[in-house]
Amino acid sequence: MSKISTADSKKEPPLVTANTILYILTIDYPIEKVDCYLFDDGKAFLTFEALAETASFARVWIPLFATDQKFILFLLLPPPRISRTCNCSKKMPEIQLGVHTIRSHGVTVARIHMHDWLILLLLVVIDAVLNIIEPFHRFVGEGMMTDLRYPLKDNTIPFWAVPVIAVLLPLVIFLVYYFIRNDVYDFHHAILGLLFSVLITAVITDAIKDGVGRPRPDFFWRCFPNGTGVFDKVTGDVKCNGDSSIIKEGHKSFPSGHTSWSFAGLVYLSWYLSGKVRVFDRNGHIAKLCLVILPILMAALIAVSRVDDYWHHWTDVFAGGLIGTTIASFCYLQFFPPPYDSDGWGPHAYFQMLAETRNVQPPVSNDSQLAQSAELQAVSVYIPSQHDGDARGNSWDSSPMLGGGLAQNARMH
Repeated sequence: MSKISTADSKKEPPLVTANTILYILTIDYPIEKVDCYLFDDGKAFLTFEALAETASFARVWIPLFATDQKFILFLLLPPPRISRTCNCSKKMPEIQLGVHTIRSHGVTVARIHMHDWLILLLLVVIDAVLNIIEPFHRFVGEGMMTDLRYPLKDNTIPFWAVPVIAVLLPLVIFLVYYFIRNDVYDFHHAILGLLFSVLITAVITDAIKDGVGRPRPDFFWRCFPNGTGVFDKVTGDVKCNGDSSIIKEGHKSFPSGHTSWSFAGLVYLSWYLSGKVRVFDRNGHIAKLCLVILPILMAALIAVSRVDDYWHHWTDVFAGGLIGTTIASFCYLQFFPPPYDSDGWGPHAYFQMLAETRNVQPPVSNDSQLAQSAELQAVSVYIPSQHDGDARGNSWDSSPMLGGGLAQNARMH
């Protein structure tokens, strides 16, 4: 019997593991010693998928090189992420691997997260109320008007454009990826995380705006559209005579709503893209990094426009970006593993679904128990011997698949 152990799918690529197994199976050992077992201590799902493909490949390829033997390849790979995240209280038993689309399981997934969608509606109501109430009117004396006399300008980026850029743009990308992968878990959780990111950020931003009541840099012209300042003779506070809605908006400088919304949506998109393109795969593809940075650059340019339009002080923009980035990061990691994780390409719910549908059990410590347990996640393939005068000998050296041969830790027993 042959036993192969692997621990790290990054340092020990699955291709090398596959080559090791194919190398062993082509050697003419006695028939009772040609079973091959793989033990993945790293328990990466990537290794599991790669070795399952190796088993299918070996079924066709091995008989061409080993003519007098019968081989059985066992792939024993219980991924711990699947086992750890298995939550049997939320089983969806009808789900089959590779068949989890919006049509087949969209309603089921949405029902499981019904309370999350209700919380989103609550956040919408709270934010609407925060935009209706009057913000705090901070004291503004005549001497303070020096930094508040910037001209009143229109927005370079209008209010309606922010949801388009920060919400609709990521949604389009999520939809494109769904059509590529047909994974309702990824699609649903990406949308849910994005909406939480934007709405939580909106509530925090508008609550602070109303509580702080900081005047905008163009506050003088909002307060005195005729250019003549009027101040209380006793307190010295401003006595505005402009339009009430414009004055109300003039007390909402800190923090920047444009900036916080933009960073909440586009930083979330950057997290999502970094997981999908595996930007931290240590292969040094700088183009992946550029793709991930692009949404952040868009958010930064929107933030700069707020200072250029004299709607915000630079500290307002800085605070807005910090709020949006922080909330986006928390919301993404609530639904997805970190992008540098080996399973960072998919949502937590996807691996939970695999655990429930494949009925994966936690691995045991003893190798012999691991090989004998019928409850382990195992893929086996029977490779028949070749007869009828079709022997070709062990000519495995001619195959490019075997270049990495015995780079793994192979132990022969």
